[in-house]
Amino acid sequence: MNTAQTLRLTLEPDNIEHLANLCGQLDEHIKLIEQRLHIEIRNRGNHFQLIGDLEIVRVVAEMLQNLYKEAGAGVQLTPEAVHLQLQQSGVELLQNRIDQGSAGGDVSIRTKKVHIRPRGENQQQYVRAIRSRDVNFGIGPAGTGKTYLAVACAVEALEREEVSRILLVRPAVEAGEKLGFLPGDLAQKVDPYLRPLYDALYEMLGFERVTKLIERNIIEVAPLAYMRGRTLNGSFVILDESQNTTREQMKMFLTRIGFGSTAVITGDITQVDLPKHIQSGLRHAMEVLGDVEEIGFTHFSAKDVVRHPLVQHIVRAYERYELEQANASASGVHPS
Repeated sequence: MNTAQTLRLTLEPDNIEHLANLCGQLDEHIKLIEQRLHIEIRNRGNHFQLIGDLEIVRVVAEMLQNLYKEAGAGVQLTPEAVHLQLQQSGVELLQNRIDQGSAGGDVSIRTKKVHIRPRGENQQQYVRAIRSRDVNFGIGPAGTGKTYLAVACAVEALEREEVSRILLVRPAVEAGEKLGFLPGDLAQKVDPYLRPLYDALYEMLGFERVTKLIERNIIEVAPLAYMRGRTLNGSFVILDESQNTTREQMKMFLTRIGFGSTAVITGDITQVDLPKHIQSGLRHAMEVLGDVEEIGFTHFSAKDVVRHPLVQHIVRAYERYELEQANASASGVHPS
């Protein structure tokens, strides 16, 4: 585990207006850097102390100097400008590598109501990835905690004021049932499909608080179709059951993500309910984005199932059966 170190920085020339521009309203720019990189920044006037991993704070010192020069040149700094500076500096990729190197660290999720400790290596890796990357995929069978842990991370981020809202999204695709026969408008028709997301929220926040947050639009639960045309800044967005998105829908969703947002995409590629001639957007995204270093992929298996022990055996039995069918088809033997 890395030991925090202190680096001192003095920004010249000392100018109150330029410093206010650099720090942002209510120090929002400084807080943004602290939250993204897990460091602490203290300042008195133009004298700064950067506390954290030495490699990280060195890059942040250079970044602050660049931003201060822009402020001195008359550029009005915004959170978006700070995000772009973070991306250009490469410091977030460096943070990812440090996080991965300190795999033994505590990855517990703490909210006001519950304390969640991820089980097993994959769940812990998943939580680390969500905390260190803007876009993450959690892929695997039912019962592995993909959705539950994503919701827990979202609630934690909201309570820490790292995001201003939570958006929970699911594609409106039937799993054998027909939505057209259900009563109500589209939101009411897909409401039963969003129930696992509600259940996780109720456990972590309580029914009354969830209801109030939904009324204030701080938590929004919506079908994927409602995402077109929107840009989501400062949000924690979870796309659940993403194996039932089309290629076009997945691309549309991923391009909605704005500054200061985290997106988690969960799905099980063995349970696709799309028509057979339509490729799953999740499968396609795995092929297209698999080599993008800034995007996290966590693959769960039957051993990660945390439901009834029998569920593990069921998942493994289906995996064996599908593998046998695939091998039989490849060898030209007609499966029985």
